[in-house]
Amino acid sequence: MNKTNRITLFLMIILILTSVIGCTKNNDNDEIGTEFIEEEYNLEVAEGNIYGTLTLPKEGNNFPVAIIIAGSGPTDRDGNNPLAGKNNSLKMISESLAKEGIASIRYDKRGIGESKSLVKKEEDLIFEDYIDDVVRWVNKLREDKRFSKVIIIGHSEGALIGATASYKSNVEGFISVSGMGYSAYDTLKRQLKNQSGDIYDKSLPLLDTLKEGNLIFNPPQELYSLFRPSVQPYMISWFKYDPVAEIANVKVPILILQGDNDIQVEVTDAEILHEGNPDSKLVIIKGMNHVLKDAPTDKEGNMATYSKPDLPLNQEFITEIITFVKGI
Repeated sequence: MNKTNRITLFLMIILILTSVIGCTKNNDNDEIGTEFIEEEYNLEVAEGNIYGTLTLPKEGNNFPVAIIIAGSGPTDRDGNNPLAGKNNSLKMISESLAKEGIASIRYDKRGIGESKSLVKKEEDLIFEDYIDDVVRWVNKLREDKRFSKVIIIGHSEGALIGATASYKSNVEGFISVSGMGYSAYDTLKRQLKNQSGDIYDKSLPLLDTLKEGNLIFNPPQELYSLFRPSVQPYMISWFKYDPVAEIANVKVPILILQGDNDIQVEVTDAEILHEGNPDSKLVIIKGMNHVLKDAPTDKEGNMATYSKPDLPLNQEFITEIITFVKGI
């Protein structure tokens, strides 16, 4: 396998991996910055706590608040993934919003980071768990008198979670960031087709089996990490969701943001999401990649930004979010 294909396969595995790998704990609770305040803010669920960080403007009250949902795999509340690196993208969103008078909650999804203990076995996790947790976050924030309105911001896989939660709960707006326009099933097919050798031919019947709602016994060793038995219940539940159908159900204002230098999700994905809900606003951001930063077009240079926490977010991206939230 040549270098390009190795990188593509690596990206594909990041997209689908749902193992409950613990990330480094966030120790920034109750910190006062020059322009914002951070405090621990947790959600109580039947299995324990989902741990989060609430970022508040330093002055004022009655803030709009955004729920920021991380992408797939072991990505923590700050946007960092042990497989890809530390980039602090979601933490930077929170801080940027707070400086403009907008509060936010970002959290470790169940099975990830400080919330790792909520998933004892990988096979116990299904996609609906993540949707239900966002609805619970909305309800909690609705009861907090410090907040005037609730907006959901979903990144990557979090965009699909957020779209579904947006019409299942009471929110004022939804922002899709680098969200897939095709189902996870179709996306995996597309990515696997780019691999060398017979990977696609071997994977297709396995994908079809999962799409039909059936488990795979004894997956091939060379594809075991992708089709391991413990992740199959999650994949089966995930494959049921069509992002276009989900965003079509959202009745509140929608902003769709997509970078044209994203090597994991394509501009086409954002365009078909927009077609699914023509009332949405679509913004394609020049030069921005999947971790929301300006990046070179070559894959190696693009991937290098995934582990550069000091590299700032694309400014147009932040401006669009702030303008949207203030305009609701």
